[in-house]
Amino acid sequence: MQSISEKDIIKRIRLENPWWNEPHQTTEIHRTWKARPYLKLFLPLLRESSVRRAIVLMGPRRVGKTVMIHHAIQSLLEEGVSPKAICYFSVDNPIYNMLRMEQFVAYYAKAADFDSERERAYIFFDEIQYLKNWEIHLKSLVDTYSNVKVVVSGSAAAALRLKSVESGAGRFTDFLLPPLTFYEYLDLIGEADLVSTDPEIGPPDIAKFYKSDNISLLNEKFLYYLNYGGYPEVIFSKEIQADPARFIKSDIIDKVLLRDLPSLYGINDIQELNYLFTTLAFNTGDEVSLEGLSRNSGIAKNTIKKYIEYLEAAFLIKIVHRIDKSAKRFTRATHFKVYLTNPSMRAALFAPITEDDEALPFLAETAIYSQWFHSLGAPLYYARWKDGEVDIVCLSADQRVSWTVEVKWSDRYCDKPGELESLIAFSIENDLMGSLVTSKSLWVERNVKNIELKFIPASVYCYTVGYNIIRGKGKNPADIARTVAENKGRETQPKRR
Repeated sequence: MQSISEKDIIKRIRLENPWWNEPHQTTEIHRTWKARPYLKLFLPLLRESSVRRAIVLMGPRRVGKTVMIHHAIQSLLEEGVSPKAICYFSVDNPIYNMLRMEQFVAYYAKAADFDSERERAYIFFDEIQYLKNWEIHLKSLVDTYSNVKVVVSGSAAAALRLKSVESGAGRFTDFLLPPLTFYEYLDLIGEADLVSTDPEIGPPDIAKFYKSDNISLLNEKFLYYLNYGGYPEVIFSKEIQADPARFIKSDIIDKVLLRDLPSLYGINDIQELNYLFTTLAFNTGDEVSLEGLSRNSGIAKNTIKKYIEYLEAAFLIKIVHRIDKSAKRFTRATHFKVYLTNPSMRAALFAPITEDDEALPFLAETAIYSQWFHSLGAPLYYARWKDGEVDIVCLSADQRVSWTVEVKWSDRYCDKPGELESLIAFSIENDLMGSLVTSKSLWVERNVKNIELKFIPASVYCYTVGYNIIRGKGKNPADIARTVAENKGRETQPKRR
């Protein structure tokens, strides 16, 4: 029986690293893809050399992790990094079966004729979950090679996050690549200029700073984003859009539910898990309770609690907890809201929504929340009490209300702001001077009981959050990288808008 030889492995490595030869570029297929704006946040971490850490690039399936790695490699090449100082491994290739991480490095040195022990190098391990005990070997690699910057990535997001937290304290920096923000979606399709900024005004007055001269077209793009906009491949493929279930459901959701989570957490009843996720997806943006979910499904509450924990670890859903009218958390949290991390998953599971669909307001709220989920952990809640509710509440470190947003997909409240009784009462109760309210198409300001209400279209606000995450944190990339690296691998919260 023939076995895989060193020569075979080296041949494969050279094939995966075409920039070692002339011309010094990544493959054409990767160069044709436009880079996600998130690359601007990733590159400072990659360049950071003062702190010895590996980067764990994680996120849901098919959001473009491999493509971003190759865009990062191209950026290093353009900055003058020696081509042979960069090595990429697709760990899921069968030729690498049973190799240890240290062996990868040794084969790289032979394949490139490069002294990785003496010279600065960048090594990328893609689909790292195929490497047994990768987290242990990665920690050893970081400790051994002070001159090597290591990046690992993988599609089994829940597994990567779990193992990174368990083993990577002080050695790993997690970087989450989420589904596309609305700003990124518009940027990738060349329509980012549908929203313009006025430098003479500037933030934080976003109701004036961010404008659109064609709100009707912007809302059309927003509806398209709600249905198809979360994944780069989907927005450029008419075939996938014609049958999103085949791509998003089968290739993204089902693989997580049927393979990633069961293998990691030992889930036995996949049908139960799938039923729960489908229920939560259909009701994204609505309040649920463990009691109600258990009663409707026949699944024990403790089991549902575990399933929800698993789904959140896999970046499929996000839990938002409830506070009361005084912004206090409940001692016994029986109710909460569940949001999809990207609204287009709902269209794939059921059907694309139309402009007059009853689910549109819930998906608009889901989209807005999902932009904030990308923002490195903004402490968001929703407020609900006996006769009132506020959709988004941000609390400061001392548990005081920093700001609020009421999400509406209607212009009626611009003319009848007094109907926003819950928001006004909550603002008065918590000494707020004002609040932001989303509309469908209007920018106006209203004053009710000395509470300033600024209305801005939901699509523009959705763009704004994604834009600020990328642009706001991209002004001082070296400082960002250093701050993140020094925070034990946990990314920091962005500045409030």
